[in-house]
Amino acid sequence: MAAGELITVAVVDDHPAILAGVEYWYATADPPIRVIAAGGSPAAAWMPPGDAAHVVVFDLQLPGQEAPAYGALRRLVDAGRQVIVYTMREDENTALACLDIGAFTFLTKAEGKDHLVSATAAAAANLPYTPPALAGAFGANRRSDRPRLSEREESVLIEWFQCESKDLVAEKLGITSRTVNTYLDRVRIKYANVGRRARTKAALVARAIQDGLVQVEDL
Repeated sequence: MAAGELITVAVVDDHPAILAGVEYWYATADPPIRVIAAGGSPAAAWMPPGDAAHVVVFDLQLPGQEAPAYGALRRLVDAGRQVIVYTMREDENTALACLDIGAFTFLTKAEGKDHLVSATAAAAANLPYTPPALAGAFGANRRSDRPRLSEREESVLIEWFQCESKDLVAEKLGITSRTVNTYLDRVRIKYANVGRRARTKAALVARAIQDGLVQVEDL
């Protein structure tokens, strides 16, 4: 999105009080954020005007479903949408599953206005955002599906997290921007091969934190 452009959001949640509260939080944010569609079905994010929203705020517990709506989340992610999972669920397995599917970030409803507004602004700008609940899930992650990255791949990845552009990474490491892109493409392929896609910079940050390559406080 262009600098200074009003951020727009589609909210998928079937609780009227949540919808009203989220819309108020966004309207009173600085700068304000506009909810352009809301409802208890994913259709709110697929049908106009919600299909044009910069960010989708998605409750995993959809009406009539006992299990988390991972399928609906995956369809949104596969369509290239920036999705913030916003849910009452607080368990680490659910948080990590949402990140593995490709959600931008995972927020519990207990984390409140400041984290939701900040996460939404970060998602619209494609910048990483790690709220407290997700940081805790990362710290507890003990899975064995970490891809094997080379030392050079790790160094390029970490430098990219800490630099504003790939050109700066190239200058700092004494390589070309094309080589930086090559290393980052290799990292994405390795994550995809273990079933943990990371198509955006924000997703790669999440993966690196999960796997202990960087710490939240280092970013």
